Amino acid sequence: MLLVLIAMAVDAVVFARVKRGNSLQTRFGWHVVSQFFLSHEVLHGLIVTLELTVIAMAIGIAGGVLLAVMRLAINPIVRWVAWSYIWFFRGTPVLVQLLFWFNLSYVFPQISLGIPFGPSWINLNANSLITPFIAAFVGLGLNEAAYMSEIVRAGILSVDEGQTEAASALGMNRILLMRRVVLPQAMRVIIPPTGNETISMLKTSSLASVITVTELLYSVQLIYASTYQIVPMLLVASLWYLIVTSVLSVGQFYIERYFGRGSSHAQPLTPFQKFRKSIVTVHQAMPLPGPRDAGSPLAGRKER
Repeated sequence: MLLVLIAMAVDAVVFARVKRGNSLQTRFGWHVVSQFFLSHEVLHGLIVTLELTVIAMAIGIAGGVLLAVMRLAINPIVRWVAWSYIWFFRGTPVLVQLLFWFNLSYVFPQISLGIPFGPSWINLNANSLITPFIAAFVGLGLNEAAYMSEIVRAGILSVDEGQTEAASALGMNRILLMRRVVLPQAMRVIIPPTGNETISMLKTSSLASVITVTELLYSVQLIYASTYQIVPMLLVASLWYLIVTSVLSVGQFYIERYFGRGSSHAQPLTPFQKFRKSIVTVHQAMPLPGPRDAGSPLAGRKER
């Protein structure tokens, strides 16, 4: 029964045809998908999506580490500032934040640099400074920092307190202790959710299409706005998201193995190790050559 349902699904997705105009076409328009899959507009949108993902995650990771350290600080004011930041950016939708940064010139027409409450040295026009691309990676990065801070804080708290006490006894200051002792051990806990956040950021970057950033989704939207091939172009974007997500998942697997060295848990096998193990298992399962058949000429010959 299950095989029948799978066959019906494959037929409906790949082979079934419907009449559009004067011709029969596949239901999902695979000929349009193949036509635009490697087009210049789609590849340019893919590059912009990757740039947004990398820059936003860099801001998010750096900000998350800083906020996590501030949350664990002794000073209550520092802890309160970090908590307020996390509360605000996790409590408001990321789309609203992107729209806010895109319309920052409404609040601050001029961005000035100088002495606080004193003369300014540099005055910049917010409209020319905050482009859609800058608004996108700033909004995504600052929002991601709030989530990464909780991930990093959980990783720091997972390190045994004896490690920090021993490092403090050796005379390490708090910054050196965090950089040389705590964070390297916390990476085992930090890496898996950080990989998930990176994959999520790749897909969340599609929200930048709302503020006219020509990332992958907005690129295909521009194409189907003129060709009216909505579903095939959405399939193009979906296939590229799946490809990049698969590559990121493989990278996450090997990074987790690297930082998981020395732990008490057995490390998962790589695909090559699994293949080699299966070959060895098959070889060991093969029956050994038995005694000679009774019908062979040497079967009845006795040793002298």
